Amino acid sequence: MADHFTLRLVDSFMLAPTVRHLVFERVDGLPLAFMPGQFLQVHFHYDDGTATKRSYSVGTVGDGSSPVQRIEIAVSYVDGGAATKLLGDLQYGETIEASGPYGRFCLQEIDSHARYLLLATGTGVTPYRAMLPQIQKLLAAGDREVVLLYGARNETELLYGEEFEAFAQAHPGFTYHGCLSRQPRAVPRSSDRSGHVQNVLAELQPSAERDIAYLCGNPNMVDAAFAALKDFGLPVPQIRREKYISSR
Repeated sequence: MADHFTLRLVDSFMLAPTVRHLVFERVDGLPLAFMPGQFLQVHFHYDDGTATKRSYSVGTVGDGSSPVQRIEIAVSYVDGGAATKLLGDLQYGETIEASGPYGRFCLQEIDSHARYLLLATGTGVTPYRAMLPQIQKLLAAGDREVVLLYGARNETELLYGEEFEAFAQAHPGFTYHGCLSRQPRAVPRSSDRSGHVQNVLAELQPSAERDIAYLCGNPNMVDAAFAALKDFGLPVPQIRREKYISSR
């Protein structure tokens, strides 16, 4: 059963022009037990007093084997959004109400497939950041490969890009491609790809015998990539999905 708790903001910074990374700790001092890929719900009220909530993936880098003290999320700014007003203006030391963790969008480490295809757009990359220690364990066996295709309009929107690039350099079994749909980098990199994530899939030649896929982010990308993977022959159980919808 999910816990309900109060979170206090202890740190924050801008990841991109319209995305804020926030770091919280529980006011009760207890750590959060979660599996990478799970999310929290933030509870608040509209101006008219109506109760509402928003869901945010936990971005804290952890292997799921022990609880964490710092609870990190990434929040996209939605013009006129109630959650944006709450979390965009939140000051250090201020609190919010939350519950969780929830969700089953978690890495299947015991899976028998040789390659993991991780696809994301926007803040949908957050759960993959949390999974990095698990991915490191997978790669340590030497018989697995992980590919992350991350879609953005331009390089300023590649959230946590430097972290993923550093991880790729340190772990040869991990490949990271920034897929830029509107504007290439000022200084292009060999790992960059042009176009939308789902269109870059063809380069990887997905196959049912080798691959399991994880899709997280914009619903249009998730639906298009899901259809493309099925066309490549992947059965539905080998395609795990989590849609991110910008709520006001």
